[in-house]
Amino acid sequence: MIRLLIFIALLFVVALGAAWLADRPGMITLDWQGYRIEAGLMTAAVALFALLAVGIIVWNLALFILRSPGLVGRFFRRRRKDRGYDALSRGMLALGVGDAATASRHGNEAQKLLKQEPAAELLLAQSAQLAGRHEEARDRFEAMLEDPDLKAVGLHGLYVEAERLGEPVAALHYAGEAAKLVPGLPWAGRAVLGYQAVSGDWAEAIKSLERNYATKLVDKKTFRRHKAVLLTAQALECEDRDPDAARGLAGEAHGLAPALVPAAVVAARLATRRGDIRKAMKVVETTWKLNPHPELADAYAHARNGDSALDRLKRVKALAALRAHNVEGALALARAALEASDYTLARAQLKAALTLEPTRRVFLLMAELEETQHGDRGRVREWLARAVRAPADPAWVADGVVSESWAPVSPVDGRLDAFAWGLPPATLDHEDTSLEALDEALFEALPAVAASIPAEPSPSLPEMANDGGRASVGETRAPVPPVEEAEVIVDAPGTAAPDPAAKTPAKAPAAGPAPVAADGGVSEGGTSKDEPAMAGTRAAGKTATDKTAPEKKASDKKTSDTGAPASAGITRDATGEAGKPSGEAGAKKAEEPASAPAPAPTGGTAAKSAKASPDLSRPIEFPLKHMPDDPGPDGDDEEPPKKPGYRFFN
Repeated sequence: MIRLLIFIALLFVVALGAAWLADRPGMITLDWQGYRIEAGLMTAAVALFALLAVGIIVWNLALFILRSPGLVGRFFRRRRKDRGYDALSRGMLALGVGDAATASRHGNEAQKLLKQEPAAELLLAQSAQLAGRHEEARDRFEAMLEDPDLKAVGLHGLYVEAERLGEPVAALHYAGEAAKLVPGLPWAGRAVLGYQAVSGDWAEAIKSLERNYATKLVDKKTFRRHKAVLLTAQALECEDRDPDAARGLAGEAHGLAPALVPAAVVAARLATRRGDIRKAMKVVETTWKLNPHPELADAYAHARNGDSALDRLKRVKALAALRAHNVEGALALARAALEASDYTLARAQLKAALTLEPTRRVFLLMAELEETQHGDRGRVREWLARAVRAPADPAWVADGVVSESWAPVSPVDGRLDAFAWGLPPATLDHEDTSLEALDEALFEALPAVAASIPAEPSPSLPEMANDGGRASVGETRAPVPPVEEAEVIVDAPGTAAPDPAAKTPAKAPAAGPAPVAADGGVSEGGTSKDEPAMAGTRAAGKTATDKTAPEKKASDKKTSDTGAPASAGITRDATGEAGKPSGEAGAKKAEEPASAPAPAPTGGTAAKSAKASPDLSRPIEFPLKHMPDDPGPDGDDEEPPKKPGYRFFN
């Protein structure tokens, strides 16, 4: 805009001059060597301007002819540079895509076309890294150290190679050199701080952190937190060697980050060791309000050495009141109450913990409470079983690594202040084990539990002998009529002869009866007292049983219809064959043909059969008198009614 105004002003001045000359006409006469030239004023002015223009044109043409060789060389040089930069651009794009071969080809072309171009050297080195030619890449990066403009680039490349090879000393050296060469370089400052923290050089790490803060690599909040972490680590290291220095470091760390639990724990522990109980309690209370933790509760409970369990309970009550409705406070109070034998308070706090966060430690404390208060091993096993299925307890977690103790850096990538208190990653999606979920799971399993509960006690060994050995443990059996004592005629040692008066021998059941000894008794464990004599007769009894298998089915069907076993009142000899029926009922059973069809079940029989199978639609009564986690009676069977509450605490 200014240039346009200047041009208009000059044009205006020229126009004014031309108008001034036109208003004052005159003649110009030139007399030279006998020649006389006369012209008007305006004509002479125009001729002068034309002569100047022709002179300028001729002068520029002469200069162009003289400078033409240089102009031609400049043209070719510019064209070569354009080709080089085009190759460099294509190589950078290929490097970004991941095509190492194309990037190397364009890098070599760019290096030929562009002499001493740093970007071409960097392209070749990084393409060698991408292709896996690490020796070539290291050689190129080392060559860059000779050039002041490329030294920082070479140091960064060598640092990357050292990290790839797992050489922390070399990586720290290159990062330190880069930080000195270019103050405030982000990767160099963070790398130096990380390696110093991993190696445990806390003093130098604090200095590096302060340099990073001075160059604005970290903000003020992060600086205070990281410095507190480093001071806490330094205090833990010199806690046993120099307690006074450790106490000062822990106090400074607590002042920088009051929510840092390890700093507060170390400061409270060292203050307790010194005898400054008030200071220890104040430190724990400040951190507890911001971040409750079980280690804080333990340090607060043992702030004064030699206190009784009741004194510790009072102190923990005061601490838990600072942060209400918190699972850590409830658990700390439950532990203190358990140590002080205040079981009512312990149970109430554990109930609250089950509602807030039902993790494994809560169920284990419930098991300990049941064992200490009642000594009921059944309830203890119940709570231990729930603890197995419960989510894991909170722990220190960093990058997927779960640790029981806090650490200042991550064991995976060396990141500072990586550990956080929380649930382990594997249990974040764990199944729900709260009271409501346990209620639902328990009562969903009740039909299966009730179906497996026997209706009557298991038969004794003599009853099984009278029943033909068919009654199994847990089977619902009909009442068995009394059996008269059988008379066994011993025909040979260890063998009982059958009664010839029996018209139709009863068929042998599927499972053989308990062997009868020679003295009329039943031997223990289902074997005869005279084992050698019985060895030969068992095979015969087995053959007789196999022959009468079709008849046995009819006998079993008759037994199920009448509700009494078919072998009731039948005596058997040692060979397993049917003997003489005992009693009037036995004689009637023996006279009936074995192949007679079984009568159809009547209404009463069908009703009895229906009662034998469990009805899952009807309400099922819980078999236990008390729930697994119920406190239990104080000695009387009848308890006064209680107010309704949680199912497991009624």
